[in-house]
Amino acid sequence: MTRAILAIDQGTTNSKAVLVSETGTILARGAAPVGISHPQPGWVEQDPLRLWASVQEAMAACLAAAPPVDLQGIAISNQRESVTIWDGETGLPLGPVVSWQCRRSAPACAELTAAGHAPRVQALTGLPIDPMFPGPKMRWLLDRAPADRPLRLGTIDAWLIHCFTGGAVHACDASNAARSQLLDLARLEWSDELCALFGVPKSCLPRVQDSASVFGTTAGVPGLPDGLPICAAIGDSHAALFGHGAFAPGDGKVTFGTGSSIMTTLPGFIAPQDGITTTIAWSIGGTSTYAFEGNILVSAAALPWMADLLGLPDVQALTDLAATAEPGGPGFVPAFVGLGAPYWQADARALFSGITFTTSRAQMARAVTDSMAFQVRDVIAAMAAQSPRPLGRLFVDGGPSRNLFLMQCVADTLHHPLIQCDAPEASALGAAWLAGLTLGLWPDLATIAALPRAGTPIAPRDSDAAARLAVWHDAIARSTQAPASSKCE
Repeated sequence: MTRAILAIDQGTTNSKAVLVSETGTILARGAAPVGISHPQPGWVEQDPLRLWASVQEAMAACLAAAPPVDLQGIAISNQRESVTIWDGETGLPLGPVVSWQCRRSAPACAELTAAGHAPRVQALTGLPIDPMFPGPKMRWLLDRAPADRPLRLGTIDAWLIHCFTGGAVHACDASNAARSQLLDLARLEWSDELCALFGVPKSCLPRVQDSASVFGTTAGVPGLPDGLPICAAIGDSHAALFGHGAFAPGDGKVTFGTGSSIMTTLPGFIAPQDGITTTIAWSIGGTSTYAFEGNILVSAAALPWMADLLGLPDVQALTDLAATAEPGGPGFVPAFVGLGAPYWQADARALFSGITFTTSRAQMARAVTDSMAFQVRDVIAAMAAQSPRPLGRLFVDGGPSRNLFLMQCVADTLHHPLIQCDAPEASALGAAWLAGLTLGLWPDLATIAALPRAGTPIAPRDSDAAARLAVWHDAIARSTQAPASSKCE
């Protein structure tokens, strides 16, 4: 009977389950929605129990569609920087999942920055002080939890490991820990200094393990046998990088989704500067691989918004309209929740710039589609200025990557070829490869790199991207200007 791994990809809007055979073939898939709520402007949260239920529903759908297999283990990839809190005895949530998109910690971040802590935090963690990252969000959760209970804090991999093991294990992987703002990247352990700064007790935090390791075994999960090992855990963007086989320094990927993540593999740890972050890409056998990363807060999420404003039926109609745009037109900055890399301006706001009486609907549509490419270009430029290696193979994945018009815009703007990956399950596959290493299904990275992968090269073309880019940078400058006082003089 074929040996297989059940890989979970728990994302912002849905949970997916993918059954992967020992030959690297996808045998079955399943998915279920999660749901997102916005209790206040700028606040984004999810229900931890609904999130776990969506994972169970995705697994059930996947296994129902699968042929008989010898199930070897579970692999987890997950949305990053989202955190939650639960009772260590009852296992019940004591707060929401505070999403990576949530800005509720903006005042706390502003206070920390004003107090001069940003350089030290970035030196230790590779991350800026920004509401995206979990440190201040963990403190927000702790402030609203009962003080007399054994509290557990964690990123989504830790919550899922807790659920899979019936509450027996409180652990996370190094890639997720590296995005918490509490991990000392050089020492690869929770930092007493950072925990004190953010007000997070180390006793509440999970044990940090290699991405490829046994985190525990299943207990009481409907549809799964007890004792099935959880053999890998990794953040979803890191998992996609691994899934593409981007193991050589300089190789990179862009994951397009609600936001976007750009990562390039590094030859070793490099302290970041100028708007990008350094992170642990994955950890295997006690050794961490590092990567540069730039996080874009709003990417493809702007497309359905604009399609609806223009009265178009869907995103495909929007990109078809954008493709007909005449040269010129306005700039658009999708700073609906501020700007991420490489600007990190929490108070930036979305805007159109340069609209005239001659501006057409097609040009408006093109400004929005271009914003995806221009944000990627600015992050890649910041990485290139700091990286010791030139940009190598650049993979693109995520749902929007299947739109050839959008990806051609990215290639033209970067003046660099892309590899359009046909499998939308890059994160799940990356987690599965790591689990296979743990289980011995694949002996080393060279074997994983040789597994079959489908991809379509996209070569850059000559275009008017330079002129459009100038309009974009003017719009960025306007978006990040401090708002004028409303006080009457």
